[in-house]
Amino acid sequence: MPARCERRPEPRRLHWKNGTTPAGFPPPAFIHQKSAFHSSVAKAPFPPSGSLRRECGFRAAGLATGRGSAPGRRPGSSSVAERTMEHVTEGSWESLPVPLHPQVLSVLRELGFPYMTPVQSATIPLFMKNKDVAAEAVTGSGKTLAFVIPIVEILLRREEKFKKSQVGAIIITPTRELAVQIEEVLSHFTKPFPQFSQILWIGGRNPGEDVARFKELGGNIIVATPGRLEDMFRRKAEGLDLASCVRSLEVLVLDEADRLLDMGFETSINTILEFLPKQRRTGLFSATQTQEVENLVRAGLRNPVRISVKEKGVAASSTQKTPSRLENHYMVCKADEKFNQLVHFLRNHKQEKHLVFFSTCACVEYYGKALETLVKGVKIMCIHGKMKYKRNKIFMEFRKLQSGILVCTDVMARGIDIPEVNWVLQYDPPSNASAFVHRCGRTARIGHGGSALVFLLPMEESYISFLAINQKCPLQEMKLQKNTADLLPKLKAMALGDRAVFEKGMKAFVSYVQAYAKHECNLIFRLKDLDFASLARGFALLRMPKMPELRGKQFPDFVPVDVNTDTIPFKDKIREKQRQKQLLEQQRKEKTENDGRRKFIKNKAWSKQKAKKEKKKKLTEKRKREEGSDVEDEDMEELLNDTRLLKKFKKGKITEEEFEKGLLTSGKRSTNKADLEISDLEDDC
Repeated sequence: MPARCERRPEPRRLHWKNGTTPAGFPPPAFIHQKSAFHSSVAKAPFPPSGSLRRECGFRAAGLATGRGSAPGRRPGSSSVAERTMEHVTEGSWESLPVPLHPQVLSVLRELGFPYMTPVQSATIPLFMKNKDVAAEAVTGSGKTLAFVIPIVEILLRREEKFKKSQVGAIIITPTRELAVQIEEVLSHFTKPFPQFSQILWIGGRNPGEDVARFKELGGNIIVATPGRLEDMFRRKAEGLDLASCVRSLEVLVLDEADRLLDMGFETSINTILEFLPKQRRTGLFSATQTQEVENLVRAGLRNPVRISVKEKGVAASSTQKTPSRLENHYMVCKADEKFNQLVHFLRNHKQEKHLVFFSTCACVEYYGKALETLVKGVKIMCIHGKMKYKRNKIFMEFRKLQSGILVCTDVMARGIDIPEVNWVLQYDPPSNASAFVHRCGRTARIGHGGSALVFLLPMEESYISFLAINQKCPLQEMKLQKNTADLLPKLKAMALGDRAVFEKGMKAFVSYVQAYAKHECNLIFRLKDLDFASLARGFALLRMPKMPELRGKQFPDFVPVDVNTDTIPFKDKIREKQRQKQLLEQQRKEKTENDGRRKFIKNKAWSKQKAKKEKKKKLTEKRKREEGSDVEDEDMEELLNDTRLLKKFKKGKITEEEFEKGLLTSGKRSTNKADLEISDLEDDC
């Protein structure tokens, strides 16, 4: 154990009394019991009343050590400070205890943000006072500005100017879309300061071009995804010594920290942290704090301050993570009714903006294509994690739309700020409960209203109680819509007319079943309870796919189409031509291989074929023995007797003497038989 490690004492709680504040926290100068903000509500550019402005309180817990400790505490001991206030006035940016640069204030006015949100008022002063910060706040509460503004201010306060290749700040985020969004916000604040250069490093781009751009333009502030940033540290052979460039690092920010760890980036994060200097300010921002994030806080943060921003509309002890202005609904329907309900809903809300979440990329591809055909007069776009180069373009285009439908996977669930999203529709429930919260958080952002709807199968209804307990997320039931048209025959007709649709449907079904089997809430989402026949009808399948999960099962409620699916052509003539060419080559190859060979019966189960082979082998051996075997029946019997004796001896059923006696008896018997046979032969002679 290192020499400096010591047992931490039990933290004691400090409270705001008589105008005093614990060390390391902003003084109460910018906090007023009576909110002056209420009189300024009409001037705000976005609706500040309601859930996020008047009713927000926050609780900040700080771990102060060493210098700047509270009076009466020995250095090195820890304390926890809490505050929960009935009326918290975030006030204007000018009311911050640490003054902001005039140009930064000017940018905030241009963007239409005259007032702070609770997470911003709590975080910015602490971050700028050399504190590491771990902030937890509901989705859509303004976390991006809570770290972008301190980064710019900290770099401006640096005495020595940055060289082109020196890195002053790194922002790491789990997805490309979120990285693009943060870089866009950051560019507004760096524009007035030409001495700072910023660079975006994300997947889906040529890494060689990223290296060349950094060498040419530099990058004092890097916004990156973990995989690409880790890759850049290995580009020394191409002339990029990033390990040397980050020695000047002042600030590291991990946005959506829990998602970074959930997505398997833990190894990449650890690798990156090894290259970074220990003397830096670190910020962790997320809507949910998990045990993994807690471990990261302990490992990567010094003098950490924990900030937890809750909504005052809920009880102070509540841990609800969804905005209170969000209307959360659920609808219970059968698997073969779900698609009809979705289409009916979208047709009745054409003038609004929707996000429709599916569990897998294949489902997005299939149902996105189906919605394009069946929901007319509205722009429909698809986005998922397997798209390499189109994702950024689609994302930016959808953000600009006044109304439309974005069919997506959980790649769009975290931190993405799309203006004016009216409905978040979850066709498939997410794989974990925290993802449910983040999906819903794409609407009702920064004080605006919004709605969310999740479709559930009858056997999944207990998920509602689970969310209410686990995530403090209550949902209201939405009844089934009436007079819905049955669109599944049209979807089947699309599959019969185009092999691309048929194949997408099969892949979507398989991927859905496999994702369902891996669901974290497997006590609710149980594969064995799934009605595969109803599910296949809901996917408008022409036949059941061959997959391990369906092996040995019968589906009397599912009627496959009376069509040889191998004959379904591609609508795209080029693809169909290629398919026909491949079929001919395959037939030619099979014919060559099967010449002179007995054909293997494909339609019989492998286990039955194996049993038949074994039976045939035994019959062959028996026939050989009967026809002319060198071993006589008596010798075989003697051998079997000896084997039985040996087994008894090994099991301890007989002694060694009995074993030897048995062998001798067996030998004598065979000798006597042999003598008799010889005498018989002599008599014959």
